[in-house]
Amino acid sequence: MSLFTRSQQQSGTTGSGAEPDTDTGTTGPDGAAAEPDGSDTAPAGADTQADAAEPDTDTGTASPDGDTGTTEPDGSDTAPAGADTQADAAEPDTGTGTTGPNGGADARSAGVSGATRPGWFGWRRRYPRAARGVSVGTTVLAGVLVVVALLLPNRIERIEFASFLRIPAEGVLLAGLLLALPPRPRRIMAVVSGVFLGLVTVLKCVDMGFYQVLARPFDLVLDWILIGNGTEFLRETFGRTGQVLAVIGVIVLLVAVLVLTTLAVVRLTNLMVRHRPVAARTTLVLGTAWITCMTLGVQVGTVPIATKGNAEFLGNRVDQVRAGLKDARVFQKQAAVDAFAKTPPDQLLTGLRGKDVLFTFIESYGRVAIDDPAMAKQTDAVLKEGTGRLKAAGFESRSGWLQSPVTGAGSWLAHSTFLSGLWIKNQQRYRSLTTSDRMTLTKYFGKTGAWRTVGIVPGVRRAWPEGKYFGLDHIYDSEHLGYQGPYFSWTPVPDQFSMEAFQRLEHGKKDREPIMAEIILASSHNPWSPIAHMIDWDDLGDGSVFHRIKKEGTNPTEVWKDPEKVRAEYRKAIEYSIRSLTEWVERYGDDDTVLVFLGDHQPVPTVTAGDTGKDVPVTIVAHDKKVLDRVADWGWTDGLKPAPDAPRWGMDTFRDRFMTAYGPQG
Repeated sequence: MSLFTRSQQQSGTTGSGAEPDTDTGTTGPDGAAAEPDGSDTAPAGADTQADAAEPDTDTGTASPDGDTGTTEPDGSDTAPAGADTQADAAEPDTGTGTTGPNGGADARSAGVSGATRPGWFGWRRRYPRAARGVSVGTTVLAGVLVVVALLLPNRIERIEFASFLRIPAEGVLLAGLLLALPPRPRRIMAVVSGVFLGLVTVLKCVDMGFYQVLARPFDLVLDWILIGNGTEFLRETFGRTGQVLAVIGVIVLLVAVLVLTTLAVVRLTNLMVRHRPVAARTTLVLGTAWITCMTLGVQVGTVPIATKGNAEFLGNRVDQVRAGLKDARVFQKQAAVDAFAKTPPDQLLTGLRGKDVLFTFIESYGRVAIDDPAMAKQTDAVLKEGTGRLKAAGFESRSGWLQSPVTGAGSWLAHSTFLSGLWIKNQQRYRSLTTSDRMTLTKYFGKTGAWRTVGIVPGVRRAWPEGKYFGLDHIYDSEHLGYQGPYFSWTPVPDQFSMEAFQRLEHGKKDREPIMAEIILASSHNPWSPIAHMIDWDDLGDGSVFHRIKKEGTNPTEVWKDPEKVRAEYRKAIEYSIRSLTEWVERYGDDDTVLVFLGDHQPVPTVTAGDTGKDVPVTIVAHDKKVLDRVADWGWTDGLKPAPDAPRWGMDTFRDRFMTAYGPQG
């Protein structure tokens, strides 16, 4: 019943009293029955929409065709049960009229002209069966969307058909609440629930991305800065256009999810209210089934039928937020403890005086490169070859395992963990560290006054204020290595050129003081396509030769369509990084060269095939036998490849172990 109908009832009564409402009327021009008050009833099967201001009626009378329709207070029939009712509450029903004097002319209501036909510009009136099909289809899609949103896991590997055959406790409770509320609170609750369900769905999708890259969920307190890093990675990998398109796509998808889930919940709520008895019985049955399945532990395969996954998901998020807020206080206490803070400079690192000490990180060099059967054979060959060539040049090596605080990405967190002796597992800790006076391994070398400290950081392409914290005398970023070649996807400078630049800019100078260098090799950074390959060191020049090498490489867009191709390119990138480093030592190393190289973290799960381990190899290479004698009690494996059962330490413990081994008591 529309507002227009009610106004007709009030003003259209005769002087002898109100006329009784009847279900028959005169014939309109389109053949539809016209109500006595001048409005037509919709043809059988057409969808009409109840006025938002009308009272909710849950009972109905039988229509002549057998369907049960609800009876309006004024006695007029609405659409049969099961049909969606729809009418504009603010717009009078002016698309119909009484029969004109000529028996067929459409006599418009007095004073009303240019009236429009109701419902989709009259399309629903002209094609009632099609309109009903569209309406039913839309309702079904709304139901599917809500069910999927309620049951969607937050990890891709958990998505299976059985996941969507469960009974969500949250859905049952929400249905019962919506049925119990009065009309106005019910509409508000439906909208709020739809928006909230959309936000939860978006968060689950974000979690999927984080699990695919970082093997952990998104942290609502600490991870917002990583969104900026992600867009920067897109720009560097796929260009500015690719970055912009990706960001626009994400924004559009976010808005679409919120809008669609809200509309879907509202639509289903209206449907339940129109058929309250059926909806109430269905909700009761589902609630009983949930309790029964939860009590008996009924499952489909390994998936339980009864679930409260969303409640657990949100509960975990609340705990995560609380832990994130407390973490700052915990970290502050840990950072205040430093076993070497009061050690005099002349008693620091005495076992390495006069040596060139190089701490080198190989990007994404994780245990998977050594242990995975699909990579082990090739990687083992490269490590054996490197061990043999270094030994022929007079170098010995020992290897073990370190556990990184991160996996998939977050190299700077691993670097700062290794150098500071603190577990830097998130951005909040990193910021706290780099604004503190905590001493790092590089700072202790500088404190002795016995080394010039430098950094070779080709992955840095803009201002890096945190670099001052690490206490390096000079930092060479990608713009100061003399490289005139192309980027290799994310990688600004190939590893072989970075090592040659270090030789040219620092290590190869005559009459210099001993050097302590932090070197970061970036060629094995995601997406591992295209990658450089080794060339004659004398041919490196200014790096222009790499233009040709890049053209010979693979296309990252094509590579990432196939996980096996990604794994193959990753392996090749690791091999290239190891060869760049070992050949440099063979070519330029001397009696005073001490090299410590390690991976910063495992690669993304696409490469690790779901393995969430965080182990990375670590190796010490030295020409002077006395250097390795000081770590003989560490139990590390001879050579560049650590044994499977070699010692495994937390990366945060390395600083103190290293400084103890090479101190006066070492």
